[in-house]
Amino acid sequence: MIGAGIAGLLAAAAVSRAVPEAEVLLLDKDVLPDGPENRKGVPQGQHAHLLMAGGLSAMEWLFTESVRERLFEAGAHEISMGNGMLTFTPDAGWFRRYRSNGTRMITCTRALLDWVIRETLMEQTTKVSIHQAAVEGLIGNGQRITGVRISGADSTLGGEVEADFVIDTSGRGSRSVRWLEEVGVSGVEERKIDSGLTNATRIYRTPAGAESFPLTLVQANPYSGRPGRSAMVLPIEGNRWMVSAGGTRGGEPPSDPQGFLEYALSLPHPIVGHLIAGAEPLTDVVVSRSTSNIRRHFEKSPQWPERFLVLGDALATFNPAYGQGMSVAALGAHDLWRALQQGGLAGPGLSRRVLRRAVRHVDTAWSTAVAMDVLYPDVRGAKPTAADRLTAAYARRLTRAATGSFNAAAALWDITSLKARPSRVMRPAVLLAALNGSFLPRISEPPLQPSERQILERLRKAMEESRDAR
Repeated sequence: MIGAGIAGLLAAAAVSRAVPEAEVLLLDKDVLPDGPENRKGVPQGQHAHLLMAGGLSAMEWLFTESVRERLFEAGAHEISMGNGMLTFTPDAGWFRRYRSNGTRMITCTRALLDWVIRETLMEQTTKVSIHQAAVEGLIGNGQRITGVRISGADSTLGGEVEADFVIDTSGRGSRSVRWLEEVGVSGVEERKIDSGLTNATRIYRTPAGAESFPLTLVQANPYSGRPGRSAMVLPIEGNRWMVSAGGTRGGEPPSDPQGFLEYALSLPHPIVGHLIAGAEPLTDVVVSRSTSNIRRHFEKSPQWPERFLVLGDALATFNPAYGQGMSVAALGAHDLWRALQQGGLAGPGLSRRVLRRAVRHVDTAWSTAVAMDVLYPDVRGAKPTAADRLTAAYARRLTRAATGSFNAAAALWDITSLKARPSRVMRPAVLLAALNGSFLPRISEPPLQPSERQILERLRKAMEESRDAR
């Protein structure tokens, strides 16, 4: 495996579970931390991450122990998309809090998720080892890959590593296109669509009494013709809130603490600012700009070498605002596991079959991310087509309906959670909901329970008192 991030760990789990006798080497440029700590090779690691239901379900198949239970033991939170969230869309108002349809997601730091998966994998098998090494290229030819060339490795590996199967899970910075050209496979189409999104994140101590306050999200508006601006408060381990603000090109959040707060307060609804103004900050503001959508169409290549596969962000990366990257990686690893169970590592055409299956999940996430990103001003790499505008118009209508229709809301949850394909929105009940719109009036204020309203009022009052004191 090239890369020991989420995608690499899950691919290793798939191989070790399906082919227990296989020796699996994970090669990563970083020295991996001993605990849940951030590392250089994960550029978005300090920002908000959501593990969607579809991804979690795929993960559970890959391990002999429950990743879900181990995450809970480590302090992660499970959020119901029906009633555990406060969601404001500037174009349609607040979503009502519906009864749950079973669609849930996990929130925690990316560092904790990496660590729990890595520990679970290493306890599951003695056949997996992790080595610090930078992969410089592939060994083999256009018909078959037989290993990788490496540098900076420990002395046990040398400069080349022979392998029966090579999987690139090196992430956003993958060099597989160039490596393939070096062995005679050329013409891989690449697309990059960049809305210029900048993420800014700060961690706070959860205020006393607010431990069960819902995940809170103020969404960006892709339909206004102005830069998208958003923010969210999500619970993470250690009795903390992770607060991430995002802005597309021209609407970027600032990196100074006061500017960060003012940005949150200036959004179409100030609830995020009200929540954090009275909370104790635990870190500085961290900013990242590695947020473009990049897709490498390996599945369209007329020539593909045996024993080589690309999964995770090395196959496609998505604007992290949509929270689907980790789940796409998990679903791809699950496809690998199923294929290995059917034919083993030596089966002819294995790489091509897994790649084509994995692309189906990429298609779902890509359509979600790109259909919205192309609408923002100054987007680079694409302009909205007639099909994009038609998709956006339907998505807009469905979102408006979802603020007052459970059928419409459930369809959106299922797609964003990667539990269902985009065709889910074309079912008769969903089409009818989108056609009729919401029968209920728009909600201008968040649908809070009395205890939650008291918490918000207390924090807002603390903010006002602090300003008066200055």
